[in-house]
This record gives sequence, C-alpha cells and structure tokens, in this order.
Amino acid sequence: MASISSQAGKSAARRTATGAAGWLGRRAAADEGYGPAGRSPWLDIDWHEHQRWVTVNGDPVNVIELGPGRSSEAPAATAQPLVFVHGLSGSWPNWLEQLPVFAAGRSSIAHRVIALDLPGFGHSPMPSQEISISGYARLLDRLFDQLEIDAAAVVGNSMGGFIGAELAIAFPQRVERLVLVSAAGLSTYGEPRAERAMPGLRRLERVLAASAAWFASKSDTVALRRRLRQLTMNLVVAHPDRLPAALVAEQMRGAGKPGFMQALAAVLEYDVRERLPEIACPTLIVWGDRDRLIAVSDADVFEELIPRSRKVILQDTGHMAMLERPAAFNALLEEFLGE
Repeated sequence: MASISSQAGKSAARRTATGAAGWLGRRAAADEGYGPAGRSPWLDIDWHEHQRWVTVNGDPVNVIELGPGRSSEAPAATAQPLVFVHGLSGSWPNWLEQLPVFAAGRSSIAHRVIALDLPGFGHSPMPSQEISISGYARLLDRLFDQLEIDAAAVVGNSMGGFIGAELAIAFPQRVERLVLVSAAGLSTYGEPRAERAMPGLRRLERVLAASAAWFASKSDTVALRRRLRQLTMNLVVAHPDRLPAALVAEQMRGAGKPGFMQALAAVLEYDVRERLPEIACPTLIVWGDRDRLIAVSDADVFEELIPRSRKVILQDTGHMAMLERPAAFNALLEEFLGE
C-alpha cells in the first residue's frame, strides 16, 4: 500500500442493571488483547479514492470519506454519519482502525464515516485565523454544511474530544452522540494537573518538530526500530513495541506539524468546565488507565458534569485507546451507537 500521508447518570440510577453489567463486561474484555488482531482492513484500501479537499471559509481542509451516502454519491439511507476528530500532533490516520470497520458495517449497519486533518495538522495547511478551540468547532459546523450533513455522532481524541465537546455545546443540533477519548479540556486548563501533563506534550513536540522532515521520509524505518519507536510513541501509547510497525509509521508521518504551538496554547487557555452540563446528547467517555498525558481522573469529572454520560476505563492502555485496543474500542462504539 502506498503511504497514506502521501495521499492526500452517571451510575446505576442512570441505566438499567442489564446495561450496567454489559458495560462492565466490555471493560473486562478490553484486557484480553493489545493492538490490532490479524491483518487490519485499512491496509487493503486505496486511500486515494477516499481523499478530497474541502474549502471552509477559504481554508483548504484534507477530508477522508468512506461508506454509503458520501457527499460525492447519490443520497442513501444509512445509519447516522460518524465524524472522527484527531488530537494535538495528530492527523486523520489516528482513526485507521475505525474508518473501514464502520464504513463496511462489519457487524452492524454501514455508516458514512468522515475524518479530517484539522487546519495546521496533517496535510491541511495553517488556517488564515489563529487556531482556537471555538474556531475549530465553527470549522466543523461549516464543514458539515459543505458535506451536506445535518447531524452526526462525533468521536474525538484528546484535543479532538475537546473540540467535539465545544461543538456539542455551541452547535447542539450537529451532535447526536459524542465520544470523548482521553479528552482535553479539564486538567489542561488552570489546574495543577495541567502542569504535569504539558511537559509531556512539549517534550513530544520537541522530538517531532526537530526532525519532522526526517520522520516523514523515514517513518517506516523508524517504526521498525524498537528504540526509536519507544522514543516517539511512549508518551501516547502504553506499549509502542506491541503495535504493528505499519500503523505506527502512519502516526509518525502525520506528526510534527506547524499548528502544534497555537493549538497547545488554545487547549491551555480555553475553559469549558462550567459549560459541560450544557451537553445534551448521550456521551461516552473512554480512557486508558495508563494515560501519561491527561489524568484518568478527568474521566470522572467529565462523567460528573455531562448529564447523559458514562465512562469506560480500559486497563493497561495509554492515551490512544482507539489504536491500542481497537477491537474493544470498536465494540464499545458500536454498542453506544446502537442504543
């Protein structure tokens, strides 16, 4: 396969006893396997066919679309669209283990799935306006218009979860369901825990930014070398050496982009805590108990503040549960969408 980046209530009172048992069962199942099992479907996709540029407020945005009912096709009756939003230093391939699975409907109905490179990350150039969390939410709102999406389930990791929460607050009609995967927005603002999280993020940026061009051209080689893989991925996943080299290489290719510092400042400076109770849609919170970037205790606070939310903590998992525990994560997401 050609390089992807080169192509373009809280408690039992809020749920039934059966439902609660089911979620606890999912948590236990997450301990059974780390990383993808077998050959991942994304390896067999020609991503050229699914990439296009969408102009939003004059800024080009790199967009990936799969599944029935794409905006380039005739309308189709399908399940709700899924929109995946990456985090700081991320890019759309952060969702490689989800996109083809939910587009194909391997165990349920097929979805139209969309992932993007936020402006300043991946292949999307820096935006004309300064990066902000509210600005990214407005961009998603207008991107929905461009893609002819009225509303979607929004899944965000880290900063992407923060943006998803802001979208659900500022544009509630756009978000039918919300999934927060190790979301930023709480301990990353005005609390002592932010000081513990940010040095790790800054260290990650220094490593990536200092050699971004080299990593982009040598990511396959780097991913095969255990020590370099540990250096670049140890902050974001619990076991870099247990993830496939091809998957790690695609994460490296999308990192070290110019939007990092503005986006980091946006995460640190934007306070969303008091507005989280305004989120009206059902919300799933997923966290790894070994997250080195954002404290797992934030999951408790999100669950406390968002009215229709529940949390699942995956054991022996870091900051990117969707890559580290794809089978368990996809099962959780499928169950949540089907409720």
